[in-house]
Amino acid sequence: MANVVVVGAQWGDEGKGKIVDWLSERADVIARFQGGHNAGHTLVIDGKVYKLNALPSGVVRGGKLSVIGNGVVLDPWHLVKEIASIREQGVEISPDVLMIAENTPLILPFHGELDRAREGQNSVAKIGTTGRGIGPAYEDKVGRRVIRVADLADEATLELRVDRALVHHNALRNGLGLGPIDRDALLADLRAIAPQILPYAAPVWKVMNEARKSGKRILFEGAQGSLLDIDFGTYPFVTSSNVIAGQAATGVGLGPNAIDFVLGIVKAYTTRVGEGPFPTELFDGDGQRLGERGREFGTVTGRKRRCGWFDAVLVRQTCAISGINGIALTKLDVLDGFDTIRICTGYDLDGTILDYLPTAADQQARCKPVYEEIEGWQESTEGARSWADLPGAAIKYVRRVEELIGCPVAMLSTSPERDDTILVTDPFAD
Repeated sequence: MANVVVVGAQWGDEGKGKIVDWLSERADVIARFQGGHNAGHTLVIDGKVYKLNALPSGVVRGGKLSVIGNGVVLDPWHLVKEIASIREQGVEISPDVLMIAENTPLILPFHGELDRAREGQNSVAKIGTTGRGIGPAYEDKVGRRVIRVADLADEATLELRVDRALVHHNALRNGLGLGPIDRDALLADLRAIAPQILPYAAPVWKVMNEARKSGKRILFEGAQGSLLDIDFGTYPFVTSSNVIAGQAATGVGLGPNAIDFVLGIVKAYTTRVGEGPFPTELFDGDGQRLGERGREFGTVTGRKRRCGWFDAVLVRQTCAISGINGIALTKLDVLDGFDTIRICTGYDLDGTILDYLPTAADQQARCKPVYEEIEGWQESTEGARSWADLPGAAIKYVRRVEELIGCPVAMLSTSPERDDTILVTDPFAD
């Protein structure tokens, strides 16, 4: 059976939650493979709104196995609160439907403190993090001093891991003017949370490989967007993990041959939260209109998103890097009513036209968008469920997007409701 990876193909906030939920109904296993609880996925099911951060979107669907893979960094206290919140909405979550990889790194309270202290004192160039400790936790993972889920089960190992982490972090905290970490209090907190986390712990790599061999459909759920990838994003204004499709296999313990289809989620315009370059950003009435109509506020932070016209250059680039087979184009309805719509087809860098975003930060900052104009439409596309429901000009816009990014539209979303979706190509088709 086909296994599908879902990745954001812009700067995040593309509407992955709805698409993953739409696909999860047909999947057997839904796995998060990177990121932390800085991700925000909003699902609207039968008029009921679910807001998820760390939990895979599949948890709201009965009979599915949801997996948090080793590529994720996990705040155990936040997870317990999130589980309680979802349970209050009538969704039952137990070890039968949720599994956490034993080798998943933990986000500890001092990671968030370090994150916020750095961001608060960095007057040179703020990154725009959520301050939730995701970056420092990934640093500890690479630095081989992180505490992992399995460590919670053994007191001697746990103390050893804590002591190793504190040697590093207390030195950092001293330089930032923060007091030392209370070792005993931290250990007590970890011992208290352990019984609430360990029942979900499992050798995810083994379970995932067995699921694949038995022919179960696996949906790999990414967080953030490809332009925030630690290697291929607009560095240093990026997240702390690999966001692109190649991470899906590594992030749960499968080989790359487990991936059959990569679906890139793409908004019909462009948004970004936080700092960093944004060539098509609008500061006029059109930008304000996109933000208001698209309700562009972050699910996690509530921060207003920066808005701009669709950037075909960036999406073409992310489609190549992630090996995207088809895109899910979301929020087409937000463009309803514009007389003219613009699409960025290239960049003017000091008089030279580029068909890609350069790596050097100073060059990125100097890139000016080259636009082509597309006729808009006055009819509503909201709630459309077939091509016949769309105005001709809207279809023309979609086709032009396909041409410019070199990738077909597999799905088209016309509202937050999961059923307001036009299926062109079934990602799960064998």
